Amino acid sequence: MIARIAKILLTACAGLLGLIAGLGNIFDYDTNFEVLRHVVAMDTTHADAALMSRAIVSDSLQRRLYAGIIATELAFGTLCLYGALRLFGARKDEPARFESAKQCAIGGLALGFALYFFGFMIIGGEWFQMWRSLDWNFQQPAFRFIGSLGFILLFVAQPEPPRG
Repeated sequence: MIARIAKILLTACAGLLGLIAGLGNIFDYDTNFEVLRHVVAMDTTHADAALMSRAIVSDSLQRRLYAGIIATELAFGTLCLYGALRLFGARKDEPARFESAKQCAIGGLALGFALYFFGFMIIGGEWFQMWRSLDWNFQQPAFRFIGSLGFILLFVAQPEPPRG
């Protein structure tokens, strides 16, 4: 029962992370938009001309990308919280029922992991060369989210032992 409670609690925490991150980006829009703007414009990477062809300087496109990040944060947060509620409802049930209740939680955790791994490490870090910027390199914060969400995802996805 302790492992189930831990899975519920950690999934709920991940959900709060997603919602707080998404809402924070809405209510304090300009702070993190500035990060995205500099990363995708590649204006502080000192990359050579061939790599600079990747830069996105269109304000409209930058805002669409930011809206996509916010929407994904809110979606993974919502899925995780809903998943935690489903897990809570199945906490005393047979292993098969608890396994079935994991689907939204796993989906939300995987979406959050994908956002930070694909969006921040692969696209931001490598495609837009964020790692070259002294001022706008946010790979370390992204890695903390990747590590946390990845750990929780692996833990929650572990099969439930049969009742003995």
